[in-house]
Amino acid sequence: VQLVESGGGSVQAGGSLRLSCAASGDIYSVKSMAWFRQAPGRGREAVAAVWTVGRTTYYADSAKGRFTISRDKAKNTLDLQMTSLKPEDTTMYNCAASTTATVVVSLEYDYNYWGQGTQVTVS
Repeated sequence: VQLVESGGGSVQAGGSLRLSCAASGDIYSVKSMAWFRQAPGRGREAVAAVWTVGRTTYYADSAKGRFTISRDKAKNTLDLQMTSLKPEDTTMYNCAASTTATVVVSLEYDYNYWGQGTQVTVS
């Protein structure tokens, strides 16, 4: 499975960005997909995740009410719509896919495929 992110950039506080992850390869084996981020001095955390078989989603507390994860099966993309952005949202965002999960998962070690990341800067 190959993952390529796009859509990052710089935005002022309160603004919005939409990240997109294009998936290719053995995508039919993917069970859970997620967006992760890693802030300085902190571990990588899942911002949002979605179970590919159904519509079960997971959101970190920091993302609830502001971010929306969505998957387009026809286009094989995973999007993250981010609104009301804050300076503390600034970091690299990575798309991840799991072929081994049995439920929607939010831990880094549950994911076995990763994209290169896209930078989000909020000032």
